[in-house]
Amino acid sequence: MPDLSVVVVTHNALPWIEQCLESVRDEETIVVDNGSTDGTVDVVGELFPKVRVLECENRGLAAGWNVGLAASLGRYVLILNADAWLTEGSLEQLVAFADEHPKAAIVGPRLSNPDGTLQRSVRGFPTLWRLATEYFFLRKLAPRTQLLNGFYAGGFEHDRVLEAEVVMGACMLVRREATDVVGPLDEDFFLFSEETDWCYRFAQAGWKVLFFPGAECFHVGGASHGGRLYRENLRGHLRFFAKHRDARSAERARRLLWAALVLRGALFRGERGRMYRDGGAWLGSGRVPELLRR
Repeated sequence: MPDLSVVVVTHNALPWIEQCLESVRDEETIVVDNGSTDGTVDVVGELFPKVRVLECENRGLAAGWNVGLAASLGRYVLILNADAWLTEGSLEQLVAFADEHPKAAIVGPRLSNPDGTLQRSVRGFPTLWRLATEYFFLRKLAPRTQLLNGFYAGGFEHDRVLEAEVVMGACMLVRREATDVVGPLDEDFFLFSEETDWCYRFAQAGWKVLFFPGAECFHVGGASHGGRLYRENLRGHLRFFAKHRDARSAERARRLLWAALVLRGALFRGERGRMYRDGGAWLGSGRVPELLRR
C-alpha cells in the first residue's frame, strides 16, 4: 500500500487543472471527471499521461470523491480541488504531520488566496444560532468572536496547530483507516456541506480533525460553480439538520433561512438580490422533507 493517493474531481476545470496536477505530479493521482465539456479530460490526458482519469456522470462532488476513494490505494488520500494547488514540500509535511497524530482522520493545511492572503478555511458545525449569526449578518458586529461568528470559527488562529470542527474540502488529507470506520461521503450532499457531514461523523466516532499551518495550499474558490449554486448551499444546511439534529430543528432552520433571505432580498439589488430572492422563494415553497426530495 503506497503512503498517498490524490483524488481530484473535475467539472469544467480549466484553466486551473494544470497547476493543480503539477503540484502532485509524483503521486498516484486519480481524476474523476463529472461530465466536463470544456476539454478538461483531453488536457489531463495530454499533459499528465500517468494520471488515471475516470469519466462519470455528474452526481455531485461527494459522489465524485467516493469514486476516487474507491479506486485509490494509499493509506492517506489527499482530496484536492481542481482549482487548488499545494506549495513545494507541503504534501510531505502533511503526511509527516498525520503520521505524528494517529487519531487525526483529516488534516487541513493553511489555505491561501491566489494573491497570498489568508483564506479562512475552518468552519463550525451548523446550529440554529450559528445560522442566525451568519444569515442575519450578526457576525459583522464581532467577527473575531465565537459567540457571533461560530459559523466561520471566529477567533480561530490560523498560525498554529489546532483541533477544528470542520476544514474546507478544497484540500484535506484523509486517513483511510478512519474512512474504513465511518464510511465514505454521503452522496445525498450534491455540493456544499459534504465535508461538514463527514467531519461530524468522524468526530462522533472519536476521530479528530486538525488544522496544520505547516503546509500551504493556494485555492481560487468557486471556480467550478462560479457561485451559481446558492440554492444547493441552502439545501446542504437543511440536509445536515435533518440528518444530525431532528425534524423540528430542520424545520426551524428552514424558517430561519427563509426569513433571512426575504430580508436580504429586500435590501439588495442586482444579481445578489435576485439570488437571495430565488433562495427565499425556494425555501418558502415547501417543508424540509419536500425540499430535500426535489
